[in-house]
Amino acid sequence: AVVSTQSGHYGRVSAEDVVKGYDDATTSMTTLNLAAARLMHKHGAHAATDVTGFGILGHSRNLAEFQTAEVDFSIHTLPIFARFTEVCKQLIEKGGRNFKLLQGLSSETSGGLLVCLSAEAADKFVEEMRSEGGTAWIVGDVVPGNKTSRIADNPEIIEFTY
Repeated sequence: AVVSTQSGHYGRVSAEDVVKGYDDATTSMTTLNLAAARLMHKHGAHAATDVTGFGILGHSRNLAEFQTAEVDFSIHTLPIFARFTEVCKQLIEKGGRNFKLLQGLSSETSGGLLVCLSAEAADKFVEEMRSEGGTAWIVGDVVPGNKTSRIADNPEIIEFTY
């Protein structure tokens, strides 16, 4: 399983939504990965990377490329700060920049960790991260392949706040 420790309401984005998004991003960027690092050791993580400048897809591709086995990472879930999906949609509709958030290629600053664990360990890792006040989701699967990564055609979007 592939686990992320971070990265469908449509309408206008309010000033409060923008402030909350900014606050959530700041919290995310200032939260250390100490608990995740400890739990990675405890649950026997096979590999991990931070999710920053290349987005979840770019970093998972880099991680897959260096696996010893011929595997792919199939990303089926995208954790996204609440309302950021709508912000990106409105930017594109108004001719603004496409941050490629839903394509998994949005650049992030301290976007969390992408951790590879066995399916059994992934469930326990997520449970323990949450019990310690952290955030974590199972975002994909390790499948036979050619050492690359892909986003599902219709990924589940998990909008979250801190």
